Amino acid sequence: MSPDTQGPRPFGGPGVFLPTGQQSAAFDAQAIETAGVPQETLMENAGRSAALVLQRLHPRGEVVVVAGSGNNGGDGLVLARTLASWGRPVRILRGTGRPLARPLLHGWPVEIDAPEPGDPDGLDFALEGGAVIVDALLGTGARGAPREGPAAWIRAMNRSVAPVVSLDLPSGVDAESGEVPGDTVDAVATVAFGWPKLGTVLHPGRARAGRLIAVEIGFPPPGEHPFPTRILTPGWADVHRPRRALVTHKGEVGGLLLLAGSPGLMGAAVFAARAALRSGVGYLRVASASEGRHVLQASVSGAVFVDASDRAALEQAVSSSRAVALGPGLGTGKSSVGALRSVLELSDGLPTVLDADALNLAASGEIPSLQEVSGGRPLLVTPHPGEMMRLAPLSREELKLNRPQVARRAAAEFGCTVLLKGAPSLVASPDGTLLIDGAGSSDLAVAGMGDVLTGSAGAFLAQGSDPSVAGGLALHYTGRAARIVREGPGLLPDDVIAHLRDALREYGSGETDLDLSFVTFDQDPPR
Repeated sequence: MSPDTQGPRPFGGPGVFLPTGQQSAAFDAQAIETAGVPQETLMENAGRSAALVLQRLHPRGEVVVVAGSGNNGGDGLVLARTLASWGRPVRILRGTGRPLARPLLHGWPVEIDAPEPGDPDGLDFALEGGAVIVDALLGTGARGAPREGPAAWIRAMNRSVAPVVSLDLPSGVDAESGEVPGDTVDAVATVAFGWPKLGTVLHPGRARAGRLIAVEIGFPPPGEHPFPTRILTPGWADVHRPRRALVTHKGEVGGLLLLAGSPGLMGAAVFAARAALRSGVGYLRVASASEGRHVLQASVSGAVFVDASDRAALEQAVSSSRAVALGPGLGTGKSSVGALRSVLELSDGLPTVLDADALNLAASGEIPSLQEVSGGRPLLVTPHPGEMMRLAPLSREELKLNRPQVARRAAAEFGCTVLLKGAPSLVASPDGTLLIDGAGSSDLAVAGMGDVLTGSAGAFLAQGSDPSVAGGLALHYTGRAARIVREGPGLLPDDVIAHLRDALREYGSGETDLDLSFVTFDQDPPR
């Protein structure tokens, strides 16, 4: 990290997958039955790794483990026994009516209590005195709202003043959707085994997981594509970002034609153009209404202005570009429609980003459909929820219900890559693979940030990235730039643009203060 870079940096290598609960269970079974990894080994590694992480995060005081009767509870017992063998005071509270697997304690005299879940005062008293509480109650196989017994324990943990560390995922969070259909643990940290679970990076589950840490526990090599979903990490961005040759020039670095802006909306074109230049494009041409020439040339001196009403000028600009980005602030008037149609016709075969008014015009039938456009070129579309509802079409409730499924279905239907903006933003490819943003924050919820994203994605397309990689890189680096600024709700698009250069100076898999070699992912709580 460069010395002037600020802000917490997430840690994660290039292959941090996001399995659902069912996918995790299937991989566990494959590891045990096919690769011959004993289940006891996986549980031992999980519990000991979680104990080491807990010791780093909360090194003093009594640890109280609320353990269920399944594998998650078994992980909790191994953690408790490990801490006890190190001399740490530990108690175990039985969170379900079924007995716990005492052999996992290896003879260590760890106290196990079984308070009555129907007595809230008794549960509060049992938790009293703990410096940290470990949630080992419900695992990834839990579905729906927790039953009353576990729910009573969840409420008691949340009432406690002690911080709660969850194992694999907070009890009550759905491992696939991130939904919280009933009582749910509010954890300060979650230690995931193997990889973070999909539900812990989707809201509202993400807000309940706190600091999200993944640890390696002895699984066999996952193969190239064991799960269809992964999170965008510094390591992923480092592997996929364009690299410049030592000897090169602006023409070889990549040329982008940006069609953007209209009278009263030139700011969108300025944001997109500045972001494209900061994202490394070698030569930028901005096609816009002639009324905006002065604004653009004064605000983006590094770009060449092209009159969008001059088809011959557009043809020359397209012929000199490796990619086109269309839509920010374009408007939906007759001249804008004409310019958009011209660029789409002239750029057949070139990688393309469609955003904003270009998507609105596609939804209204004023230009060819997304299926028609994607038939002749690599295509990335970047809708926000309102635009997605017009393109699909969907109700707001349908969109909120399962955003990953909506993005995947749209990518398959349109035949192109879909970057669905939101919290978190998603990049879905027609083959069903999904990338989930790990760097964004609510600070980015301000007008103009979508234009920044489009300019950045267009720049990566022009430098040779395919649409899904371009979308993922744009999300990662604009999100990192926002984190570096640390402006909070006062963040502006110009702040992000100015710090894209700092984000692009970061290499490697990021940083973590845990100093534990088996930690594969570490991300601060969302904000």
